[in-house]
Amino acid sequence: MALLQFRKKVDDSAPKQVTPEVEAFLEGYSIEVMPRTAEKVEDFRDLLPKGTRVYIAHIEGTPVDEMVATAKRLNNEGYPVMPHFPARIIKDKATLADWIARYQGEAGIDQALLLAGGVEKPHGDFHSSMQLLETGLFDKAGFKRLHVAGHPEGNKDIDPDGSDKNVMDALRWKQTFNNTTDAEMALATQFCFEAAPVIKWADALKAEGIDIPIHIGVAGPAKLQTLIKFSIACGVGASLKVLQRRAKDVTKLLLPFTPDQFISDLATHKAANPDFNITKVHFFPLGGIKTNATWAIENGGSSAVPASQS
Repeated sequence: MALLQFRKKVDDSAPKQVTPEVEAFLEGYSIEVMPRTAEKVEDFRDLLPKGTRVYIAHIEGTPVDEMVATAKRLNNEGYPVMPHFPARIIKDKATLADWIARYQGEAGIDQALLLAGGVEKPHGDFHSSMQLLETGLFDKAGFKRLHVAGHPEGNKDIDPDGSDKNVMDALRWKQTFNNTTDAEMALATQFCFEAAPVIKWADALKAEGIDIPIHIGVAGPAKLQTLIKFSIACGVGASLKVLQRRAKDVTKLLLPFTPDQFISDLATHKAANPDFNITKVHFFPLGGIKTNATWAIENGGSSAVPASQS
């Protein structure tokens, strides 16, 4: 009943019919924000169910003060917070230690997403998430959860020749680290639009002995032009054809593109294959956090009532 009441608050229209498979697949989803987008949200408790993990993207040029303040605010509103640690914008080990101490001391943070970052030239000593892990600082600080990046469609920054050799070598290294750390790990992936390549990739990892749980990246509802722009900028390749096919249908050009089919296909596969190693959904709210949060709730994203309504 509480979920239905919240649905009416965010959208007066009748709630959608949600399949049990999709509802189960969306359970425990996470979502990403930036400090500047978070500032526009008066109270996240009016948008996100209590307990939703919120990643904070650290874009080059964003002062760490803003990152820590955003983390503190979200933590105070009742959300587990996972800030990005982009290796290539972290000058040295002392800077990394300072960031960890500030997030812990000022915002109560004990989890992080470690990634190389989208900067071509490193600002200092680090160029990969593996180097951040090798410092031992996150384990020493007692971080309970450490996520690293996954690339279902490859990554040309890592493998310029279009292969997946370097990406797979890195994942094998991370699997070994996963076997030795006390922190829980997961692969948080780039957003995709087509289920079949994602399923093939996830199964291939499992066949290689890489059993780190996968949190699949999903682009939230947005204008088609917006998604195409972000897809090109972020190097999403194989499943971009889904958007290109949509763009050819002039009757749909002005309609927002939603992840219904992508989520449904993955949820159906998960229901038929319970040991499938995609365990969570991570949303990139490219069309706005309110739009994404509303879509998630309407599609059964959580049975929990938002904190401000409990």
